Amino acid sequence: MPETVRPAFDGHSRPQLSYGIDFPTAATRYVTNTKASRVYVICSGSLARNTDSLTRLTAALGPERVAGQRIGMKTHTQWSEVLEIVADARKVKADMLLTLGAGSLTDGAKIVAFALANDVSTAEDLETLAEGSKKRADVVASTIPIVSVPTSLSAGEYSDFAGGTEDQSHRKYMFYPPLRGPEFVILDPELVETTPDSIWLSTGVRAVDHCVETLCAVGITTPESDELARNALSRLVPGLVRCKKNRADRDAFLQCQLGSVDAMAACTIISFKLGASHGIGHQLGPLGVGHGETSCICLPAVCKFNAAHNANTDRQASLRDFLIKDPVVAGVLRERLDDISAADLGDVLDAVIRELGMPRSLADVGIGRDKLDMLAENALHDPLCQSNPVPLTEKSQVLQILEMVVG
Repeated sequence: MPETVRPAFDGHSRPQLSYGIDFPTAATRYVTNTKASRVYVICSGSLARNTDSLTRLTAALGPERVAGQRIGMKTHTQWSEVLEIVADARKVKADMLLTLGAGSLTDGAKIVAFALANDVSTAEDLETLAEGSKKRADVVASTIPIVSVPTSLSAGEYSDFAGGTEDQSHRKYMFYPPLRGPEFVILDPELVETTPDSIWLSTGVRAVDHCVETLCAVGITTPESDELARNALSRLVPGLVRCKKNRADRDAFLQCQLGSVDAMAACTIISFKLGASHGIGHQLGPLGVGHGETSCICLPAVCKFNAAHNANTDRQASLRDFLIKDPVVAGVLRERLDDISAADLGDVLDAVIRELGMPRSLADVGIGRDKLDMLAENALHDPLCQSNPVPLTEKSQVLQILEMVVG
């Protein structure tokens, strides 16, 4: 298959998307074309340990062009690790960042580039770039380009914002433009066959969450955002079920990757004004819950909460009807539900997530009732809880959702 290079989103020049050839070849073409000579590679620890991916990439680029490497980052992008990479990249005078791995690395690279542009070296400095009362007025745009080779479906590669966790408080802070996301994203379905189900399928549900919270938003959707989100779901949901059943189904992996792109394109149209599944999920992350797992746990409950408050019932019903028309989804529902006609959107999503074998409660991921109060308090600081169809302005509202998933 020849290489396809195109904008990820219609009407936007960046990021550019590449697929159809192996990732070392695609990365080398881009690095050569841009004349980068000091590439700093941030690679997943599991990929470095268990595959020859990093070796292949280094050989293709040429060792002389790899100025530095970081092997592994913790989930949810710890500030301490970001600052270590900032210092290292500054020392080797990196002129490009290249990530090989899943979502935390991508967010890490985005914050690293932002920190380099703003001469950041400490946690106190970094806080002045994050949203909050300490944000400085004179923030400078990121300049160093980023190339990403993702191995999950979280799709942070397509956004100009990032989340990072302050180590001491375990609070996740958001960083917004003039932070910039990657310039070039490479999709390689052969590479992602090495991604464990626990990451691939859960982050696939994260991409589904992007679609659902876009389609179920109130007053801000457009025909274009609806079309993109539905197209993404038509790739993602059956694709994930196919991946679960057959790890050798390379087309299913590519369909999921392309679906995650359209999901983010839809989010872009509504300016990422998503809902409480994402908002609460941001605060579950610092407790050790994976990006995708947060959506597996929260999304059906948030749908039920919003429906119970009559916030977006028409949109939820329309999406429910769309999903159950898919033959793969219909097959899952026949196996898992006694009465499909009585199922609402939350029930349909619950059945699909259970079919994928993903966690459905806080107990499933080791989070006890003793953490609910802290989670609810922290979630109120997240802007996506305010943009939920039922804005979450009181702790009791968040606790109502958490009670549905405590397990």
